[in-house]
Amino acid sequence: MSQESEYGAGQIQVLEGLEAVRKRPAMYIGSTDSRGLHHLVYEVVDNSIDEALAGHCDEITVTIHDDGAVSVADDGRGIPVDTHEEYDRPALEVILTVLHAGGKFDNKSYQVSGGLHGVGVSVVNALSGRLETEVRRDGGVYRHAFEAGEPVGDMERVRDMEPDEATGTEIRFWPDDDIFETDEFSFSTLSNRLRELAFLNSGVRITLRDERADEDETAEETYEYDGGIREFVEYLNETRSAMHEEVIYFEDEDQNIQVEVAMQATEELQGSIHAFANNINTREGGTHLTGFKTALTRTVNDYANDNDLLDDLDENLKGEDIREGLTAVISVKHPDPQFEGQTKTKLGNSEVRGIVESAIHEGLGTYFEEHPDTAQAIVLKAVEAAKARKAAQKAEELTRRKSALDSTSLPGKLADCQTKDPDEAEIFIAEGDSAGGSAKQARNPEFQAVLPIKGKILNVEKHRLDRILENEQIRNMITAIGAGIGDEFDVENVRYKKIIMATDADVDGAHIRTLMLTFFYRHMRPLLEGGYVYATQPPLYRIRYRGETYDAMTDAERDEIVEQKCNGNPSQVQRFKGLGEMNPEQLWETTMNPDNRILKQITVEDAAAADKMFSVLMGDAVEPRKQFIKENAPEAEWIDI
Repeated sequence: MSQESEYGAGQIQVLEGLEAVRKRPAMYIGSTDSRGLHHLVYEVVDNSIDEALAGHCDEITVTIHDDGAVSVADDGRGIPVDTHEEYDRPALEVILTVLHAGGKFDNKSYQVSGGLHGVGVSVVNALSGRLETEVRRDGGVYRHAFEAGEPVGDMERVRDMEPDEATGTEIRFWPDDDIFETDEFSFSTLSNRLRELAFLNSGVRITLRDERADEDETAEETYEYDGGIREFVEYLNETRSAMHEEVIYFEDEDQNIQVEVAMQATEELQGSIHAFANNINTREGGTHLTGFKTALTRTVNDYANDNDLLDDLDENLKGEDIREGLTAVISVKHPDPQFEGQTKTKLGNSEVRGIVESAIHEGLGTYFEEHPDTAQAIVLKAVEAAKARKAAQKAEELTRRKSALDSTSLPGKLADCQTKDPDEAEIFIAEGDSAGGSAKQARNPEFQAVLPIKGKILNVEKHRLDRILENEQIRNMITAIGAGIGDEFDVENVRYKKIIMATDADVDGAHIRTLMLTFFYRHMRPLLEGGYVYATQPPLYRIRYRGETYDAMTDAERDEIVEQKCNGNPSQVQRFKGLGEMNPEQLWETTMNPDNRILKQITVEDAAAADKMFSVLMGDAVEPRKQFIKENAPEAEWIDI
């Protein structure tokens, strides 16, 4: 563990100057929409978490202020304020104004860090209209302010620290509204990420406060989990039926690489496995996830064979059989992680695989020997899954994965587009033949395809893949999208980069949309992670007055148009009950024309939160769903996954 004396200006290494961040923000934070806005908070919080990982921080407080700012305060050592020799400026100023300046490029200041690229807080500063810092260290309280990334005056020592005052850092920033498309911070979005960080760092207390609440009330939640990822698994399984009460947990360390694994088998059909490296959600997996899967399959098969539990199967279990219904969290902390890609979503360190494999094989093997009833239940559940898989392989109809993937002819109901460039192509998956027919007439055939689906597709949360592939509507979607399904899904083969759900603005339409989203999340998740999935938002009303036409999305918007545009006396108000009621011209103007339409992009910001949400909404447990609806129905027009 590093000593406090090793974290000063001398440990702040400068790799290059801050350039072009304000001109090309998406290069650094991914986007300038809501996702990028919240990424600013995560970058600052990651610095505090790194202090916690180094053993110097116990409490982190994130506050959404009512003036548009967000502040992050911690009780760590405080950002260094002594003079940086090369720049002859305080280290605090260098860290906030120079890209790749930080204490994370050697292993002296931080043994483990999530913010290894060192761009975080300087990028936040560059993309903020104003940023203010307060640092408590070296016996004093220091303040510095910045505007659009540039220092405002010099750093000031404003007072001496009180005798019992703790060291720490507070950063408050106002995102630049000339850069970001939105300035609205979401409490629930921040809550999901901060809860996840608290699970991954046991003993750290993280508080989220929202000062924007009505009637001068402040919303506040605190996350602290001494059980760490064990409690994470319990949280994910709150709406699932666990097959054993105790969460299986073990940890190991080798070559300064820490490995933690927690898992619990459930009676459900959908598995839920989440892998993290240095607190970063590695959505694309990597060597730690590969090591986990390999060792899990080998360990379960070894136990099953040693105890003669596979006699009815005549072959070993496959990984997919064993992972059915399994909830697991894998967390590794590496002093020098190598992430593949700009977004750091795949771990590449080759040595991690063997270390994780060894930890799983030893830890799980020992657990099975000590808990034979649990081990046998897990094996028998996997045997049942294997039998279903083998039955599907033998089916003569299109009820097996291979036939869905190998089908070369496109669905007969698909009206395909002319372009073969996925970047230009988009497909409307339309509810019902009537809406599909109108959409086919309304579309621009050069780049717009239309696939009508009839009725409600299968709820995939409750069925295995062989049963899912019996559903004609799902088979048509798989074939049209063209990238396969499940473990064999390859996003590189997607035929359309915009997959647009076109459903009615009523309860049935919302249900169909949820069923489709459940299917995409469980079996084509890269579509959601890549931002390829959208939903139409057609107007509910069309108002005509003196030759002018106005569209309204809500009752309130309709009333406003009638009052302000039509002087309270419109000549016609048309209520669209469904897409099928629109003629092709109306459908094009309101819903399909890229110049006029409103699309809602569906993304997955937090895989664990989305996983739990789909279990609540689409799983077998009734009470959690009733409770969710009761709590959220009054204000829910749309739920962001």
